[in-house]
Amino acid sequence: MSLKFIVHYGFHFLLPMVISLCFYKKKWKLVYLLFIGTMLIDLDHLLSSPIFDASRCSINFHPLHSYYAIGVYTIMLIPKKTRILGIALLLHMFADYLDCIL
Repeated sequence: MSLKFIVHYGFHFLLPMVISLCFYKKKWKLVYLLFIGTMLIDLDHLLSSPIFDASRCSINFHPLHSYYAIGVYTIMLIPKKTRILGIALLLHMFADYLDCIL
């Protein structure tokens, strides 16, 4: 296993678990499920050819990974009702960004 693989999936699965347990103790299962559910934004990879390219940076390549989308995810941090999803989506973007620099 490569460092890139470990970091990427650690940020997609382990860090959301840590955040859920540390900051949302009473509803950590729901929060963790929301974090994992935000991985559905990777469906925008289906619009690409090839669908997966390990050397391609997802940030600003796929529509739901665009700078405009990241701006929307950042705005989602403001209302309390969308904050968890905003955090989850931005964490996803950060994990994908790490792929670009590793």
